[in-house]
Amino acid sequence: MQEEKGIFKRAELLLGVDLINKIGDVRIILFGVGGVGSWCAESLIRSGVKHLTIVDSDKVCETNINRQLMATTKTIGQRKVDVLKSRLLDISPDAEINTIADVYSEESSGSFELNSYDYIIDAIDSLKHKVHLIQTATRTKAKLFSSMGAALKMDPTRIKTAEFWKVAGCPLAAALRRKMKQGGRPSKKFMCVYSDEVLENKGLKYEGDESKSSELLKQENPSVKAQTNGTLVHVTAIFGFTLAGLIIKDICKE
Repeated sequence: MQEEKGIFKRAELLLGVDLINKIGDVRIILFGVGGVGSWCAESLIRSGVKHLTIVDSDKVCETNINRQLMATTKTIGQRKVDVLKSRLLDISPDAEINTIADVYSEESSGSFELNSYDYIIDAIDSLKHKVHLIQTATRTKAKLFSSMGAALKMDPTRIKTAEFWKVAGCPLAAALRRKMKQGGRPSKKFMCVYSDEVLENKGLKYEGDESKSSELLKQENPSVKAQTNGTLVHVTAIFGFTLAGLIIKDICKE
């Protein structure tokens, strides 16, 4: 379509027609469309991805607005995947955006048909579910890319990428590795986005915040009270853009 050619003209100038077509052919599934995943999804679609499945069971709440792409005062109460899909189709009307309003878990894992995708993106918070997704995804033919913890960070220059076992200074990565050493390591290597910066919360906890990230500490050590950690949009967005960039780079390399 002529309109579509205009949308991706600048990307085509950089990459060429063959690579743009290749990007349009890949199938990607993204787990979690919060502060990291929502920006990753938009970056992928603006880069020419045409087949994207987004998975998240949550609805937009007030405390999402400071960092999540589709969260505004007008979208509170709506399902995140539905609001995000609408935005992505406004950008690329011919894209195939599939939405799954569900939680990835050991029990639901079989329903996602992970072997039907070329790329799997992990941007979920739950430690238990994240471990299982990584273990399962690395047994498929797809390539996995994963986001480590993006909370309690402010300095964008400290955001890095590394293979999972080489991630340093990230508490979430350390917790994941401890869990996996106990119950099954990943079947193959995969790249992660992370930061070694860890700041402290200074403000008072907002009682209405039901962020899933508050479960991380509790799952790692049930005797410790879980807490919700502060997060800034420039950090979560860079995490998401970096994930998308790693995938586009990988597609162009193949």
